[in-house]
Amino acid sequence: MAITAFAILLGFLPAAVWLLFFLREDIHPEPKKWLAITFFTGALASTPVFFLEFGLQEAFKGVGSAGVALFLIVVFALIEEVFKFGSVFLLLRRNPILDEPVDALIYLVVAALGFATVENVFVAGGIAGPHASVAGFLASGTPLYTLSLRLAGATLLHALSSALAGYYWARGRIVGKTWRFVVWGIVAATALHALFNYFVSVFEDINLVYPTLFLLAAGFFVLGDFEKIKKIS
Repeated sequence: MAITAFAILLGFLPAAVWLLFFLREDIHPEPKKWLAITFFTGALASTPVFFLEFGLQEAFKGVGSAGVALFLIVVFALIEEVFKFGSVFLLLRRNPILDEPVDALIYLVVAALGFATVENVFVAGGIAGPHASVAGFLASGTPLYTLSLRLAGATLLHALSSALAGYYWARGRIVGKTWRFVVWGIVAATALHALFNYFVSVFEDINLVYPTLFLLAAGFFVLGDFEKIKKIS
């Protein structure tokens, strides 16, 4: 029970750090009620994604070709981006709470961090194991490694890719061509997501610094998108 609570705490920490960071990008802070609803909506979106990805893994089990591996990387990225975006789009597209273009980015990032939190909890819990003790887990040094990897890796990836989709959604709302821009946003988010996962699969046995540098470079451009939309807001 103690290790489960600790795994949940460890899962929330990376998302909490990035949540505080991205909320500072909002000139006019959003209502806490809707931020919380969006966060948990993103977390709930992870459930159908889990079953879809599990089903695909089972369907391609035993097929070890590089082409199939690449296919799954792209499809998994697409599934996750569609469900993260869809959860916010269905929840808020007619909601007057979206009164500024930058709100699309903010709420998508919040949902993405909810989604990532569920992933983080399962990763932390899986590493610790059902019979581990908190003291033993801490002594192993694994929590610090896991936290840093999720902080600079998967959690940031979800936030950035969803922010990219939000940027296109905001632009579409501005020019009155929402659906066209939404499609391009999901394509761009999927490309970023799939590229990072591909780099991780290539470099995981060598040096994960390279995928992290790629992600930080992507973050530089996504933050630039935030600034563009904030000026319009």
